[in-house]
Amino acid sequence: MAATDPPRSHRWRTRLGFLALAAPVLTGAHAAMPIVSDTPPRPAATIITLPDPATDGALSLEETLARRRSVRSFAAAPLTLGQVSQLLWAAQGSTYRGERRTAPSAGALYPLELYLAVGSVQGLTPGLYHYRQGSHALQQTLEGDLRDSLAVAAVSQSWVARAPAILVITAVQRRTAAKYGSRAERYVAIEVGCAGENVYLQATSLGLGTTMVGAFDDERVHELLALPADHRPMALMPLGTPR
Repeated sequence: MAATDPPRSHRWRTRLGFLALAAPVLTGAHAAMPIVSDTPPRPAATIITLPDPATDGALSLEETLARRRSVRSFAAAPLTLGQVSQLLWAAQGSTYRGERRTAPSAGALYPLELYLAVGSVQGLTPGLYHYRQGSHALQQTLEGDLRDSLAVAAVSQSWVARAPAILVITAVQRRTAAKYGSRAERYVAIEVGCAGENVYLQATSLGLGTTMVGAFDDERVHELLALPADHRPMALMPLGTPR
């Protein structure tokens, strides 16, 4: 023990005192507290601020709807940071003074968390990035290209790995269940669909393509991405230029 360390007995008294102070929070009182954030803190990492999203485009909504297709074949062209910014904003970006988002949410509880598995995006090294919705930024959580592993987890759909990036939509269901109980499962699924359709339409307006993949091993994807325990993977959306 270093000369500056407090005696062991003192350290244990300090820990026990902390537990005593925390007891009201760790018991039933915790269930009644409003949820501020379910996302556990991550180790410090470089934050990549994304370009501001555009709020107008060349295609009308009607033309975008007419052109929308599910794309499973991608060119080798990398995505730009501007395209990534626009796609993430379309899925869960801030609107109306930052208090609302581009996709509707039951009770405005917003259970969705987005991750981007990057293989070929200008300005980003390969790895996994968490979308920080409030600041419209990305934080890298894992290094390395995960696309091949995700394709294997997606029942070996090899085309998934050929997209420059893969959007992973996850959900923290208890955010919605805190208000809606057992209905949360349905409401969260509806929200995933709304966010996914936004991505489809935004991709189409940018000349890109995607499709929503639901066939994958949930536990394997969770493990591969080292997701927080309560972040349940709901959908994969490979993103890229149609070939």
